[in-house]
Amino acid sequence: MGNLVLLDAPSNLGLRPPAEGAAPGCYKAPGALRDLGLLARLGATEGGVVTAARYFSAWTPGEGVRNAAAIAAYTHKLAERVAGIRTAGGFPIVLGGDCSIALGSALALRREGRFGMVYLDGHDDFRHLGNSEHVASVAGEALAVVTGRGAPEIADVEGLSPYVRDEDVLVLGVREEESADARAADLHTVTSQQLMAHGVEEALALARELFGRPGLDGFWIHVDIDTLDPSYVSAVDSPDPGGLDPETLVALFRGLLAIPGAAGFELTVFDPDLDPDGSQAALVADILERSFTAA
Repeated sequence: MGNLVLLDAPSNLGLRPPAEGAAPGCYKAPGALRDLGLLARLGATEGGVVTAARYFSAWTPGEGVRNAAAIAAYTHKLAERVAGIRTAGGFPIVLGGDCSIALGSALALRREGRFGMVYLDGHDDFRHLGNSEHVASVAGEALAVVTGRGAPEIADVEGLSPYVRDEDVLVLGVREEESADARAADLHTVTSQQLMAHGVEEALALARELFGRPGLDGFWIHVDIDTLDPSYVSAVDSPDPGGLDPETLVALFRGLLAIPGAAGFELTVFDPDLDPDGSQAALVADILERSFTAA
């Protein structure tokens, strides 16, 4: 993988407000995890922070994507930083922030060539105008956007849409009931229920096959921590039952990171405001340490 480089991407621009006039707290996640010594525990190099614009919660149906202009600008900024880390031979570990940061990572790799993406999430994040009356928050639409289904100002930054081709996506850990749209688009999908029932080996074999094809330059690992069952981590925007347990998630991470071509990793949607005693942050940090120190 090369030298691990920890980069903070504390953007909450892609989420709906938790209450009227309020801002989502996921922008605090990088700080909460760093307070637990994550940089040293991973043996990582400091990558700094990419600061996001101010969050605005106001939105009405039909007016487009919430915070679209700010997300487009952030996508470009984050892509520059991810690209810089990779050019220097580093392996980016990006601490979000919400799922809209996937746009920046995907853009950085699209500039290099053709990359795949593991989209590890409790939801398929595949809402777009082809299957919904309106779009709203990019965190629920990020996979649709990176595959070219979105407003040009966010889905076609620098004229490089799609950032990831449909056939180069592997959706993992999605709840069965949340996977319909990705399945309808024929995206490779393994649900949380399948992973918990059968283990991770079939999913990892699919990943090795998918990302080992000629023509691919590598793949990115996107993780929304709500892929975990809320009995373990409930400090997320949409905690739904039926998710993974920590041991399964660690096994997935270790297996994915061992596949040749792994190009970087991002963690999203953990909200310290919903974790008052810090126990869930401690679990997330432990999962990351166990995954990367064994990889």
